[in-house]
Amino acid sequence: MEIDTYLQPSDLVGCRYRLHQRTAYPTAEPTAATISRRIRLDRTRKRVLSLIPTKPQIGDPKNFLRIDLGRISATQLEYSSRQRAQDLERRWFATLEALAAGANIITDPVVETRSKIRMDIDALIRRPDGAYMPVVVTNHRVAREDNNRTVNVIATRRLGLGKANAGNYRLKHHAVDSYTLALSVAALDELGVGVERGVLIGQNHELAFIVDTSLFRQGLNQALMVETPTTALRVKDCASCRYWSYCHAELQERDDISLLFSGDKGARFRDIGFPTVSALARVEPPYAHISRDDIVLARAYTKDIALVKRNSTITAPKFDIEIDIDVEAYLDQGAYLWGAFDGQKYHPFVTWNELGSLAEAKNFARFWSWLKTKRRQAHDAGKSIGIFCYSNHGENHWLRFSARRFYAKYRDQIPELPSESEVAQFINSPEWIDVFALVRAQLLGVHGLGLKVVAPAAGFSWEEDEVDGEASVGLYLAATGAVLKGDIPITTALVDAQAALLSYNGDDCRATRAVRHFLVAGAPGVPTATEL
Repeated sequence: MEIDTYLQPSDLVGCRYRLHQRTAYPTAEPTAATISRRIRLDRTRKRVLSLIPTKPQIGDPKNFLRIDLGRISATQLEYSSRQRAQDLERRWFATLEALAAGANIITDPVVETRSKIRMDIDALIRRPDGAYMPVVVTNHRVAREDNNRTVNVIATRRLGLGKANAGNYRLKHHAVDSYTLALSVAALDELGVGVERGVLIGQNHELAFIVDTSLFRQGLNQALMVETPTTALRVKDCASCRYWSYCHAELQERDDISLLFSGDKGARFRDIGFPTVSALARVEPPYAHISRDDIVLARAYTKDIALVKRNSTITAPKFDIEIDIDVEAYLDQGAYLWGAFDGQKYHPFVTWNELGSLAEAKNFARFWSWLKTKRRQAHDAGKSIGIFCYSNHGENHWLRFSARRFYAKYRDQIPELPSESEVAQFINSPEWIDVFALVRAQLLGVHGLGLKVVAPAAGFSWEEDEVDGEASVGLYLAATGAVLKGDIPITTALVDAQAALLSYNGDDCRATRAVRHFLVAGAPGVPTATEL
């Protein structure tokens, strides 16, 4: 099989052992999570490229040329590595021809450096001085409003025609996006048409941010100096990597410490003489620079035990009325589903309409009004009430953000909307309880303490067992269909996706309840640290 020997910007981020594995296992298939991300990005690219000008508007210079090179769609999953390499080579030569033609806009170009680093980018935009700016389209959030910062920004619809203006935003850099822009500029420099400027388009497809790529040079140079490792080590990227099964076997064979502690923590243990899990498990506490918890986790790992009690006493608070909450959001664009389980019935507050709109505001208000009524009824009846979630970071963010986003704009239309201060009072009240905090304070987890780890120990299982946070993003796209373009096409796939999301959210609420009851019961079946 023909192997693409070119480096890509993504090869400079995260695990470097992928370069070795790419050569060793050229036929390895991408994971479902990777495919899902590719399809979402492909969808975003098509949307953004449809906004970039195809012709000049009234008052614009008449000499305008847009050349679309096209690329193999991410949905064409059957294409081989050889076909992809051929497509990249075709577009590289087509890019050179488009540059020679002086095109104002080139979409789906490929540029490469003399050092054999290849960039598959989304567009090139010609400036009045004849230089070209590379464009990277991403599903990351690339900027947030900030009155204390200024950055050049232009409407996506005016790229190649209009001028950028100063906007009050703070850029948020992601290494792979930054390296792609900086390396593309380097490649264009070698062709004599480069300038240290690039364009980032993120979750707000309507805005294009002009960035100074010289700011990325130091980080890029350091990344280029990192040598490719000769052995596997577990890092956070492994979960969605096509080569994980091969690396996992290699790591298990040598009982590598990174199987338990990945990244820097594993490296620290390796540096102080504990390259294997079993070596750490043999340590008798107290031991300098090694915590009791880490030794306990190593011993649990060697015995195939997932959870350990820190102490013999395990508990959780109980109330007369108990409600478990879970929120689902699509990227940073909005919260479309607030789920609540009251012990008997699951209550989904959901919208499949455009996020950030009146529809989302109304849905949030419905949820808040329901929750507020439940609290008031409990207070009036003289009953205690506890409202729970599992890891409150997401819920707290979307409660605060939704109040800030909608209250001032829609409060006259939707009187049930809470203000930020009302939300803050709830978040800071003793009625709002984070079950994850209870778990973390009382249990140790060999594979972490996520809901999908702890709930099965409590005897709970999900109906939609394959759905997780990553998969839910793809399901949301299927569930909303063409909602952003008009009427929703009611298809079997759309209805099935909506049902799957509601099931997943409802089970997350029920799982949170199951974990609470598990703690109240003393976490039966889980050994204590002293027993290990």
